[in-house]
Amino acid sequence: MEHLVRHAVTIIRERFWEPLTLDDLAQSVMLSKYHFLRVFSRVTGVTPGRFLTAVRLQEAKRLLLSTPLNVADVSARVGYSSTGSFTRRFTESVGLSPTQYRRLSVAARGGPGEPELAEALPATAAPPGAAGSTGSVTGVLHAPGIDVSTVYVGAFDGAILQGVPASWSKARAPGDFTLARVPEGTWYIHAVAEGADPADTGGPERSLLMATFGPVRVQSRTGRPLDITLSPMDWTRPPILTALTGLAPQPLAA
Repeated sequence: MEHLVRHAVTIIRERFWEPLTLDDLAQSVMLSKYHFLRVFSRVTGVTPGRFLTAVRLQEAKRLLLSTPLNVADVSARVGYSSTGSFTRRFTESVGLSPTQYRRLSVAARGGPGEPELAEALPATAAPPGAAGSTGSVTGVLHAPGIDVSTVYVGAFDGAILQGVPASWSKARAPGDFTLARVPEGTWYIHAVAEGADPADTGGPERSLLMATFGPVRVQSRTGRPLDITLSPMDWTRPPILTALTGLAPQPLAA
């Protein structure tokens, strides 16, 4: 079934601006929509709808950084009929409004002293009702064959790396990490970094490494350390949306 899911992902990446529905995608691989939904979610970790939204917003990030299009035009280019809906979804998923993302992304590349995207985000964000007791998450990061100087690790409320984390920190791989003051609840621990092959010649193309661990139940006491291994992104992973890392948007190639 994996090859069918890959075909559906290719359709999403190539036709994301169209009003694709669950029925459309299920018909494209000749499965019932309920069976397709189950298979797609098992392979990618998210529903087709959430994958489609992630691809649309990732393209919006690219357009905001690489074109002079205004927010309304970007919204229409990625399949939204309402600029207001697009702006709300973008802000929730990236952690910054479209205008803020464009301004701060450009500033972050402007030279010494300019703010990093990570520093522009709120320090933490927790869902309603999460105030109160907190715990911590600790673990060890691995990146076989690659020395990664900066890894961004955060506790997020979903399987897609989007929005503002409840807690985040920088670490190295291989190395330890600690997320302090994580509100009690269930979280996904995401780690992301830019990596390069040991034979890298210093060119502009660098691989994006990531890992997701969860769901993790956080309580007031510290739980057992997590063992997390970063690996290159592949076609099964939805695009990274959060502005936490300050990384440039990645290409949409499958």
